[in-house]
Amino acid sequence: MSLSKETILERLRRVKGPDLEGNIVDLGLVSEVLVKDGRVSFSITVPVHRAAELEGLRQAADKVVREMDGVTGVAAVLTAERSGGGNGGARAPGARQAPESARVQQARARTGVGAAAGPAAQAGPPPGAAPGAAPGGRPRTLQIAGIKHMIAVASGKGGVGKSTVAVNLALGLQATGLKAGILDADIYGPSQPRLLGLTGKPELAGPGRLRPMRAYGLEAMSMGFLVEEDTPIVWRGPMVVSALTQMLRDVAWSELDALVIDMPPGTGDVQLSMAQQVPLSGVVIVCTPQDLALIDARKGLNMFRKVDVPVLGIVENMSTFICPHCGSATDIFAHGGAQFEAKRLGVPFLGEVPLTVAIRETSDAGKPVVVSAPSSPAAEAYRVIAARAWAELERDKKSARAAPRIVMES
Repeated sequence: MSLSKETILERLRRVKGPDLEGNIVDLGLVSEVLVKDGRVSFSITVPVHRAAELEGLRQAADKVVREMDGVTGVAAVLTAERSGGGNGGARAPGARQAPESARVQQARARTGVGAAAGPAAQAGPPPGAAPGAAPGGRPRTLQIAGIKHMIAVASGKGGVGKSTVAVNLALGLQATGLKAGILDADIYGPSQPRLLGLTGKPELAGPGRLRPMRAYGLEAMSMGFLVEEDTPIVWRGPMVVSALTQMLRDVAWSELDALVIDMPPGTGDVQLSMAQQVPLSGVVIVCTPQDLALIDARKGLNMFRKVDVPVLGIVENMSTFICPHCGSATDIFAHGGAQFEAKRLGVPFLGEVPLTVAIRETSDAGKPVVVSAPSSPAAEAYRVIAARAWAELERDKKSARAAPRIVMES
C-alpha cells in the first residue's frame, strides 16, 4: 500500500474519538495531513479543558501511523481550541508546554498582561496537593539538562536582517569559547537552513526525539528541515506554538551555554506566547536606523518588557553601506538611530553591523560571515555584539536574577 494522505487518514480511523465514540477522522478532529519523504505531520484538535487527559489519544494516533510501511517519522501535535467557537484565546496544551517561570508569573501578577491570551500562571500546587503535582493535577515538569541560557533575537517588523544577526550572534558566542545552538522559531518563514547551508532531515535520537542538525559547530533545529523550502505552513497560532514547544522539548540538545532563538517578526500571538511560556534569559532587539523601523522595534521591546523578559540590548543592523569598490561609507538608512533609541529607553546598545555585499553573499551561500570571513570588520562587529550580550547575561546573573530553565514533562 502506497503512503498517501488517504491511506494515512484510513489508518487514523482506527483511533477512537475522545469519548470512545466514532473515530478522530470522521469526527473532524484531524487537520490537513502532510506527507514528505516518509515524514508525516498532522494535528488533532480537542477541547482545551480536556487537552491534558487526551494526550493518550495523540500517542495512539502517532503509534498507528508510525507502524505504517514507508513512514520514517511522525509529528503528531495535539492542539486545542476553547469551547464556544473561535480561537482568539486558544493555546495548545497538548504539546505539554513548559510552565511559566517565576519571573513571568510575577510580571503577570503586577500587570495582568496576557491574562486572556496566554496560559494561566502556574504558581504552584494547591494546599494538600500531592508532591510532584501541578495545579489541576497535571504532573510537574523536569528540567532539560544542559542548556544554561535561552536568548531570543527579535524585531518589531520583518526585513531588518534579524535572522542573519541571530545566526552570526550564535557563531559569535561560539567564537568566544561558548557552546551555542540556534532554534529557528520563525515557522512561517524559516531562514536558518539556508543561512547555515543545511539540507536533509534530522535523524531520530530515540522514540519521539530528533537530533539537531549541525553546521560550523552549531546545533540547529528549524521547521525548514521538515518541509520543502517553497512549501507554505498554513497553521493557526496555537499550532505554531505547539510545534515550537515540541522543537524545544523533543530535540536531543547537547549541553549548551546558550540557545539562540530566531523569533518571528512582529508582536502577535506567537511572539507573545513564546515570551510567556519559554523562560528566556533575555532578548536582543534588531532594527535598522530609520525612524519607521525604530517605531516597530520599540513596540517589540515594550512587549518583552511587559512580560518581564530582560532586554539585553539593541543592535543596529544595516547601519552604514560600505562600497565594495572604493570602501566609502554611505548612510542609506540614516545612522545612529538605534543607539539614540537605546539611550532614550535605558537599555544597552550592543553595536552596529554595516550593510555590505559580503554579508549578503555569505548569507545566501550558507556560509555566515563570522566563520567564512572571520577577519572582516563585519565578523568583528558580530563578535563584539555577542560578547556584550553575554556580558549583560552575566551581569544580570550577578545581580541575583536567577537564570531561567528549559523544562519538559516526564
